Amino acid sequence: MIKPSFLWMMYRCGWGAKAGQETVLAVEISRDGFEWALRHACLSSYVSGVHPDRAAWQRQLKRAPARVQWDPERDLRLRPLSYRALQLGLSGEAVRRYADEWTVAIRDVTPLAHEIHALVSGGDVDSAARLLPRERPYPLEDEFLAHLQG
Repeated sequence: MIKPSFLWMMYRCGWGAKAGQETVLAVEISRDGFEWALRHACLSSYVSGVHPDRAAWQRQLKRAPARVQWDPERDLRLRPLSYRALQLGLSGEAVRRYADEWTVAIRDVTPLAHEIHALVSGGDVDSAARLLPRERPYPLEDEFLAHLQG
């Protein structure tokens, strides 16, 4: 699963403290790879108006090498925000491409996750915010994501 949002990932792994999720890795992938996955993705759930009908969505989902779901973005206290963050699940061909072609770098960000969490827990949200990885909206044409709007 590709989770481009640092704070959503912290929500998911409990700041690197949940059992089996004690290590947090930042995986950098190529733009070409990410966009390939988006082009070949299907929404993980049926949406009337996006899909002609439930059967068509199920057929598309079955053959799609990537699945998109939109989950609420999180703030530093991991509370849901009013906008959503993309989550991109990979299978089949996309997994192979991710491992063999798209991965550019892998960094262990567990110490950073723990440091930010300690600051938030201690009430120093401003210092925690300054340590967050810089995230920007991903520049894409609207029609590029039209099939993934839910």
